[in-house]
Amino acid sequence: MTHAVGAVTPAMAKPPESIPIIDTHIHLFDPGRPQGVPWPPKDDKVITRPALPSVYRKLTDGLGIVGAIEVECSPWFEDNLWVLDVAAKDSIMVGTIGNIDPTLADFGSRLEQLHRNPLFRGIRYGNLWGWNLADGISRPQIVSNLKLVADAGLTMDTANPDAALLAAAVRLSDKVPSLRIVIDHLPQYELPQDTHTRAAVQASLRELGQRPRVYIKVSEVLHPVDGRVRMELAPYRARLDEIWETYGPDRLVYGSDWPNSDHSAPLNQELKVVREYVEARGREATEKLFWRNSVAAYRWIKRSSTQP
Repeated sequence: MTHAVGAVTPAMAKPPESIPIIDTHIHLFDPGRPQGVPWPPKDDKVITRPALPSVYRKLTDGLGIVGAIEVECSPWFEDNLWVLDVAAKDSIMVGTIGNIDPTLADFGSRLEQLHRNPLFRGIRYGNLWGWNLADGISRPQIVSNLKLVADAGLTMDTANPDAALLAAAVRLSDKVPSLRIVIDHLPQYELPQDTHTRAAVQASLRELGQRPRVYIKVSEVLHPVDGRVRMELAPYRARLDEIWETYGPDRLVYGSDWPNSDHSAPLNQELKVVREYVEARGREATEKLFWRNSVAAYRWIKRSSTQP
């Protein structure tokens, strides 16, 4: 199977004052497929509908988003192939992060199979589908498999941060220092109330701040605070400030988490809040968050002349 994904297609350029956006976290799925999907569940009344590049392109028209990276939301290996096929047909898709069970003996051959497609940019491993990074890094086979990811020049996204995952990410960066690691959804992670656990989390976050190959995804910014989702910046500013002060402007990448983000707010509203926050820090910082840092983190594939 061939995928013509490298060519740049002509398109009308954005005005020079406009800063293009690469959304590094969207999900693609189609509940109407004969085999169904493992996520979202059928009883989810918000997002149980096709999430496809064409839908995303229409939704983001006029928002300045010129490219997106899919983060796989299925543990079925075959769904990596489905996503790559779907992504290849629309130039708004500049990469995918797949799921491969890191306990498999044939992990290396599966990784090589997916990596033949230039849109494949790495894997996701964390607190998802029964996989657990904190347990995994104590197993030599899994560490060896993650070294294969690093050796291939690919990226590892984490999933669903908690105290154990953040501590494990520090240990992983020690064991595989060449691996680029992206910590997903940190803005919505509330620090533990327990004093000991809270101190341990803060120590992990500070330590990750010293690791140049660790990136933080500014995703799930809008989330319930005191039981409800607010649509203005104020409730989220302090958390964003903490992240910015720890990791600086060169280590943050933007992700919408569409369509999962619809549980909290429409994508345009979520982007509006993030834009308000970062634009106050100047054009250079805004460019880094919205696209420049994503190049370093993912080495995504440019497919359209609108993409930087």
